[in-house]
Amino acid sequence: MGETPTHTNSGTRTDPSHWLPSPVPVSLLPGREGAAEQARTGGRAYAGPSAPSLLEAYRTMVLGRRFDEQATALARQGRLAVHPSSLGQEACQVGAALALRATDWLFPTYRDCVALVARGIDAVEALTLLRGDAHCGYDPVRHRTAPQCTPLATHAAHATGLAHGERLKGADTVALALVGDGATSEGDFHEALNLAGVLRAPVVFLVQNNGYAISVPSAEQCAAPSLAYKGVGYGVRSEQVDGNDAAAVLAVLTAAVEDARAGGGPWLVEAHTYRMGPHTSADDPSRYRDSAESDPWLARDPVALLESALRERGLLTDDDVKAAAADAEAYAADVRERLSADPELAPTALLDHVYHSPPPHLADQQALLSAESGGR
Repeated sequence: MGETPTHTNSGTRTDPSHWLPSPVPVSLLPGREGAAEQARTGGRAYAGPSAPSLLEAYRTMVLGRRFDEQATALARQGRLAVHPSSLGQEACQVGAALALRATDWLFPTYRDCVALVARGIDAVEALTLLRGDAHCGYDPVRHRTAPQCTPLATHAAHATGLAHGERLKGADTVALALVGDGATSEGDFHEALNLAGVLRAPVVFLVQNNGYAISVPSAEQCAAPSLAYKGVGYGVRSEQVDGNDAAAVLAVLTAAVEDARAGGGPWLVEAHTYRMGPHTSADDPSRYRDSAESDPWLARDPVALLESALRERGLLTDDDVKAAAADAEAYAADVRERLSADPELAPTALLDHVYHSPPPHLADQQALLSAESGGR
């Protein structure tokens, strides 16, 4: 009778094993059985980051954590309108920033301020959105970093489109979009993956699966073995990684970014991590999860895990740890001092970035606003 004909897209790889993630999360640092299990089950092999890369990641994670703690305190003092803490997710956010070139683009969410400072963005500018002063406090073009996205997953399609557009211009730019586990339940996420797969766009989607979409646990969002499998149906190469293992996160994301840059197509990487704090400073996690649930994750603290591994390899001394902590403390003090001053805001700036060339009705409104505010 012959074989059943199919509508195979010859422009994509047809071997589904190419798209499947490793059976268990990729892990490189000691202290997790996943590393040995991965080898036994035939998971992909990734080149470990260099010693200088790991040291840079450590120093940036220490600084990022202290920055996050300071931002949480500022929210409690009313200096920020709200703050979604990154506590426990430093390896994911720092790894994402360090895996990119300066010419690449990062597409962050409201929870990714640590990724912003790791990208070199001024801390006060990174907190402008959360202070309520403006929709974005930094120059996206200068930093090649899109404004932080509050609606879930809407920026995923933007990342795909930008990556495809840059390739059409002949650039070797890669876009990396940070999303949470809750975003994978949104239609925008699936549309972005489908478009990326069809276009073979040089884009990487990093899902920070921290266990909860506000109060909804991951098990109530998806029945798949892991969220990484969501890429398979779209022809997107997928992987899962221990999101608290900075070495593994950096290794996998670097491989994904460079493969996408070389024409290998898009990647979906799921990082298994845990949100150690509340959803935001306005949330009470004790209403929907037991405090004992976090105990295994405390033992896998990403900063402590990397510090221990670097000490064991003779790459980090007590003096190095003290120096990193001192730098982080000075950074936090500077943020605290600058955010203690009331901002000077120009009401007319409210309309500055709505259109490239304001239409007449908006120009009239801006003129009226300028007149009423004394030209400010």
